[in-house]
Amino acid sequence: MVLLRHIPFLRAVFFYSITAFGGPQGHYGMMLKTFVQKRHDVTEHELLDLMSFCNMLPGASSTQTVTLIGYKRGGIPLAILTLLIWITPACIIMGLLSFLLNYFDTIGLNTDAFKFIRPMAIGFVAFSTYKLFKIAIHNTITIIIWIVAAITTYLAFKSPWVFPLLIVVAGFVTNISDKRIPQVHEKPKQIKWGNMLIFLTLFALAGYLSETATRNNWQFRKAFNLFENNYRFGSLVFGGGDVLIPMMYEQYVVRPETKQVLIKKRDVLKMDRNDFLTGSGFVRAIPGPVFSIGSFTGGMVLKNEENKWMQFLGCILGSLGIFTPSVLLVLFFFPVWHNLKKYAAIYRSLEGINAAVVGILSGATIYLLKDLVFPEFLKQTLQGYLDLTVILITFLILIYTKIPAPFIVLGCLILGWFL
Repeated sequence: MVLLRHIPFLRAVFFYSITAFGGPQGHYGMMLKTFVQKRHDVTEHELLDLMSFCNMLPGASSTQTVTLIGYKRGGIPLAILTLLIWITPACIIMGLLSFLLNYFDTIGLNTDAFKFIRPMAIGFVAFSTYKLFKIAIHNTITIIIWIVAAITTYLAFKSPWVFPLLIVVAGFVTNISDKRIPQVHEKPKQIKWGNMLIFLTLFALAGYLSETATRNNWQFRKAFNLFENNYRFGSLVFGGGDVLIPMMYEQYVVRPETKQVLIKKRDVLKMDRNDFLTGSGFVRAIPGPVFSIGSFTGGMVLKNEENKWMQFLGCILGSLGIFTPSVLLVLFFFPVWHNLKKYAAIYRSLEGINAAVVGILSGATIYLLKDLVFPEFLKQTLQGYLDLTVILITFLILIYTKIPAPFIVLGCLILGWFL
């Protein structure tokens, strides 16, 4: 009965999950529009703190952020429900792709309707940067941190360590001054040590069972191998989907073709290169977390023409393996982080951390413009002009109107369909 009062929130999470395009940076803009401006579940400052914290952890940062919004509203039960509603649509779509990939290749999939989704997502990134800039950048040191973080992000956007490194350095810089005092009025949160125990136990158990299954040639050894691979990815990946996808490519495409594996004739998990590239491109064209590619790769590596249930199991294990570490880590470390903020050293660091996050968003905006829009614009093509127009209109709508994010997405899909 207690959860019934959260139904409007969970409904908002569902609509967010089917309209949140553009990867983590785009997701933050939609969070700001949905959970701050429209619903007031958290304030702009609270969302910035959550984003800063989640960018210091490995795993799916946007997934961890929306999970924490649910946690702040209703504790662990609502956090788990929020997580499931957020990841389910994307995981279902990517899992289905592993079954329908050959069919799509046959009919030729028309993706024209999605051609304005990427510029729209850049508009959302620019919007979140603009709004959070007004909160976090307010003196000389934060301006310097913002500029350095933006330039560094632009130059090293695909490096897995750039985001956590910038955040740690920025926190150290603002901690040098002793003028800022901590907030002492917040009550300490209870630390759930069970979450860390579960995380470590699963990490060790998955590795042990995977190795044992391979050595003893168990009948379903590949299922154990799959869960261990994805759990390891979810536990160690910094930098989001842009880092996860190359790691999966190495594991499932490159490694099976290495001389050592071929000589030993090991029956390892493997995927066709073209199939992997199709899935990695498709996951960026759908709403939801990029980590949902784990559902696709899980289905593909356990694909069995004689037993479709193994492929279905692969989709489930791939999703569970990739997302479980993220939620266990964030639910353990968030109370720890909350309690540490009462100490002066940590509280003073927050000013620099928040400024670094805004710098990261600024650098990401410029990088995405350079990578996705400017090449066509400089060629003076119609598509380039249309992309810039979509970015500008999206930004202005978000700033000056109260139009919900799903309607903006729908408008861009319709525009892409007709143009």
